[in-house]
Amino acid sequence: MTKTLLRALSGETLPTPPVWLMRQAGRYLPEYRATRAQAGDFLSLCYTPDLAAEVTLQPIRRYGFDAAILFADILLIPDALGADLWFVTGEGPRLSTITGPDGLKPLKGKDDIHDHLAPVYETVKILSQELPKETTLIGFAGAPWTVATYMIAGRGTPDQAPAHKLRQEDPATFDALINLLTDATIEYLSKQVEAGAEVVKIFDSWAGSLKGEAFDRYALAPAKKITQEMKQRFPGLPVIAFPREAGDKYIGFAKAVGADCLALDTSVDATWAAQHLQKDGCVQGNLDPKLMITGGDALRQEARRIVDALKNGPHIFNLGHGITPEADPENVHVLLEEIRRA
Repeated sequence: MTKTLLRALSGETLPTPPVWLMRQAGRYLPEYRATRAQAGDFLSLCYTPDLAAEVTLQPIRRYGFDAAILFADILLIPDALGADLWFVTGEGPRLSTITGPDGLKPLKGKDDIHDHLAPVYETVKILSQELPKETTLIGFAGAPWTVATYMIAGRGTPDQAPAHKLRQEDPATFDALINLLTDATIEYLSKQVEAGAEVVKIFDSWAGSLKGEAFDRYALAPAKKITQEMKQRFPGLPVIAFPREAGDKYIGFAKAVGADCLALDTSVDATWAAQHLQKDGCVQGNLDPKLMITGGDALRQEARRIVDALKNGPHIFNLGHGITPEADPENVHVLLEEIRRA
């Protein structure tokens, strides 16, 4: 096994951690902005395989990251299920809302999503042929809870209040939505793997707003079901779990879910992670994306601190959340130089 990312995921401690960045194909890169303009709008970019593959490859050409992550969006599943989805420039996604049982009626079944998502699978096929042989291809999906928060509220919300309200007041509708999303996610990720994805990552961006038993039921349990089913279908497939802002619930999460790697958000201290999380396997993270804007000695020092804290176990270097449009592309070179210097 020569791909460094796959070696780290298998539990190997490497002298230099493999590195990729969340949202590495994004608006901070001028070449991305040019391709996005060519596509016309964000969803057209996601659903045009040649262009989606192109933006996935751009950061690999520029920086030589150890992994490429499929360019897509976590809301393509609700789109494929029949929810109305559109993007408002400068504000983000908008969807039709689910506020009760009637909201579920127009949605399709888990096996009826593939025609709509065929362009995504085609993008994965193109990438599996065009990526450098040392670069790992990561497929991904949003976790059911996080995707549900958007489907219920019709947009991103600061505290996921509409989803919590539905969860508490109409648990039957809420559970039915989570179950549909869990099953659809398994089918979606399976097609990505069949098309050439070598690793899958489950993004639970709003996991931290679930507490106690609700976290176990709606963040941990769906991630476990998805992971176990994927591993049954594709023995040896590595899975990265990202229950963002889970706090102490990070402890034991990878083991409980069956994931090979736990992605850490910015709030997790790397020294604490080495003590409490890395014993269960690979960890990924977790530089603050703000440092990609400011750069300088602070970027170098924090990158070095994270590398040093996690050097005694399997580690994939990444950010604690996605790189932002304000990031300076030059700072990525600074980061890579720091991580990769002996």
